[in-house]
Amino acid sequence: MVLPRPLRRVVRFCVSLATGRIHIPRHTGTASVFLMFGAVGFYGMSVGGHTQDVAQATTSAAGFAIEKVMVSGNVQTSEIDILQMLGLDGATSLLSLDVEGARRRLGELPWVEYAEVRKIYPKTIEVTLRERRAFGIWQHGSELSLIEKDGSVIAPLRDNKFASLPLFVGRDAETAAADFEQEMAKWPDLKHRVRAYVRVASRRWDLHLDNGVVVSLPETDVQQALTLLAKFQASQGLLERDVAAVDLRLPDRTTVRLTEGAAERRAAAVAARTKALLKTGGDT
Repeated sequence: MVLPRPLRRVVRFCVSLATGRIHIPRHTGTASVFLMFGAVGFYGMSVGGHTQDVAQATTSAAGFAIEKVMVSGNVQTSEIDILQMLGLDGATSLLSLDVEGARRRLGELPWVEYAEVRKIYPKTIEVTLRERRAFGIWQHGSELSLIEKDGSVIAPLRDNKFASLPLFVGRDAETAAADFEQEMAKWPDLKHRVRAYVRVASRRWDLHLDNGVVVSLPETDVQQALTLLAKFQASQGLLERDVAAVDLRLPDRTTVRLTEGAAERRAAAVAARTKALLKTGGDT
């Protein structure tokens, strides 16, 4: 019987092995057994999802455990928050660290605009952050939030270290804040006195000054209204008087509302004057 060509080589190899014509090195069987067990173990780790854990433990034991984290660029972000987002447990291997995943997790922190993570072998991670910049404080309802210049909310306001930032109040105030703040930059003396910019009906602004005076601005021609207010302030010191509100919404009319005390005094003075005039008329 003539065997097929592929089987001939197998049969010749088996005959040579049986007759001792092929030399087998010592410990080949032992190595084969360990190789078989290794393959079975690797297969079991793959099926069980433990490959990453075993690799991490092995490389950590070999001297690649992360022992140092260098952080730069963080002003508002604490290093504790950074370490928590990295998920380091003291035995994390530098080799097994997922740099892209770490960068993505750091980007979820409120102040982080951009994060870069770099491995420095054998035991160090370098983290570089670029943080967002707070432009103002936005009050919506009873909540206070820090916002960027484009109106994006950064985080809730938790302390008073940002008290010097301008306060914008009302619906849609956060998105219109930057443009209006730029308009107010042309009036630095008035801007310095503003304690809150209040958005009214998503169309116009009210200025709440440091002495309690409320200035109502029109929906359009804001610069014209501010020019008129500056003229009244320069000639009459309007904002220094007993004034509660100044209404500049109408281009041809400025309405001034006195404080309660000033209104009472004015009413008393008018009544006294009227009484005096009537008395004078009666005497004649």
